[in-house]
Amino acid sequence: MEFDKKHGYLIQWLIGIGDLVVLNLMFILVYSLLGPLYTRAISNNLREVLLLLNFCYFFSLYFVPIQLHRSIVYLDKVVQRAFSVITLLIFLFATCLVFLNVGDVLATFLLVYYVSTIVVFSCWRVLVRMMLKFYRRKGYNFKKVVIVGAGKNGMDLYRVMKDDISSGFNILGFFDDNQVLKNVLPNYLGTTDKVEGYALAHDVDEIYCTLPGTNDDKILRLLDFSEKHMIRFFIVPEFYRNVKKSMVMEIMESIPIITVRREPLQAFYNRALKRAFDIGFSLVVLCTIFPILYVVVGFLIKRSSPGPIFFKQKRTGLYGRDFECYKFRTMRVNAEADTKQAEKDDPRKTKIGDFLRRTNLDEFPQFINVLKGDMSVVGPRPHMLKHTEQYSSLIDKYMVRHLVKPGVTGWAQVTGYRGETKTLEQMEGRVKRDVWYIENWSFFLDLKIIVVTLLNMFRGEKNAY
Repeated sequence: MEFDKKHGYLIQWLIGIGDLVVLNLMFILVYSLLGPLYTRAISNNLREVLLLLNFCYFFSLYFVPIQLHRSIVYLDKVVQRAFSVITLLIFLFATCLVFLNVGDVLATFLLVYYVSTIVVFSCWRVLVRMMLKFYRRKGYNFKKVVIVGAGKNGMDLYRVMKDDISSGFNILGFFDDNQVLKNVLPNYLGTTDKVEGYALAHDVDEIYCTLPGTNDDKILRLLDFSEKHMIRFFIVPEFYRNVKKSMVMEIMESIPIITVRREPLQAFYNRALKRAFDIGFSLVVLCTIFPILYVVVGFLIKRSSPGPIFFKQKRTGLYGRDFECYKFRTMRVNAEADTKQAEKDDPRKTKIGDFLRRTNLDEFPQFINVLKGDMSVVGPRPHMLKHTEQYSSLIDKYMVRHLVKPGVTGWAQVTGYRGETKTLEQMEGRVKRDVWYIENWSFFLDLKIIVVTLLNMFRGEKNAY
C-alpha cells in the first residue's frame, strides 16, 4: 500500500485513539484497585473527571505532538516523549482538580496513576512504533521519493534511505544532468528537466534535491513546482560533502544561520536538571554504598601493597580546565602513573585492583568529584593531561568533548570503547561517540547509559583492565 495523505493521518488518529484507550483503562484500573478511601472525592463525578482527563490529553498533544508515524524515530526518543506527554497531562489534570477542590484528596490516587501510566504508556508507544516498522517492512505505508542530483551527497542520502526499509522510503530513482551516470546509478530516471513530468505521472510524495549551489535556477524551479503541486521538497546543503554531521538552523530576524552542532545542555533547564540529578544520585551513592566500599576495599588495597587508598590524578575537565580526579588505587605506587595507560596483564596492577577495574568499582570515589561539580554522573570520560595534549593535535574534534563535564560513565564506554586505546582509530571512535553524546543529550539517554553500565558491572567487560 502506497503512502497517501489520508493514510498518514489515519495512522496518527489510530495512535491517538490507542493513547486514549490506555489512559482511560489505566484510570479505571487504578480507581478500582485503590478503593473508596482514595477515590471518594471523584466517585460522584467519575464521568466528568474522565472527560476532563481526555480533554487534558488533547491539550498536551499541542505541546508534545505524536511523532511515531515519522520515518525515523529512535526508541529512546519514543520513551522520552511518552514521559513528557504523561507528565504534562497529569500536571494539567491535577491543576484542574485543584480548582474543583478535590486535588488534595486525590494526591495518592494521582501519584499511583502517574507512575503506573508512565510505564504502561511508554510500553504502548514503543509497541506501536515496532508494529509500524514491521508494517513498513512488509511494503506498506511507504512514500514515493525521487533524488535530484547523483553526486556524493545524493548517493549518501540514497544509502541512508535504503539502509532501513522500515523507514518507509520507496526510492524511485535519480535525476541528474550527467548522463554518463546512467549505467552506474541504481535507477537513472533522466535529466533534471524531466523531474516535473515524472513526479506528476507517478504521484511522487517527496523530492530530495542534492544539486550544488551553482544550480540556483534549477533548484528554484523545482521548489516552485513542488509548492504548486503539494509535493514536499527537501534540500541537502552542498557543504555537507565536507561537513559530515547534523546541523541546526536558527533564525536571526529573517536570516537563516546554521550552527555546526546541536547542544541540548546549552539550555539552562537541561543543565539544571542534569546538575540536580548529579547531586541527588551522588549523595545517595556516597551515603549508602560508598562508606561500605571504602572500609572493605580500603582494607584490601592496604593489604595488597603499601600506599594510599585513593589514587589522585590531574585530568582534563570542562572547557579544558584541569581537576583532581579520584579513584580507588588499583596499582602499586609507580612513576609511570601519569604517563602510561593500564594495559592487559599490566604488572603494576594488584589482584584486588584487577577485580576493581573489571567491575568498575574503582570509579566510585569519582562521585566525590560529581558532588563537587568537577564531573557529572554521565559524560565523556576524563583523560590524562598527556592524552589531551597528544590527541588534541591529532584528532580534529578532540577538544569538543570538553564542552560538557566529564562523567563517571559515558556513551563511548557502554558502546565498546572502554579501556586502553592502543591506536589512533580507537581514540577517534571514542571521540566520535563523545561528540554524539553532546549533540544528542537527553535525560533519558543518561538513564539508559547508567542502566547499561550497571548491567556491564555484573557481566564484566573484556576491555576493563
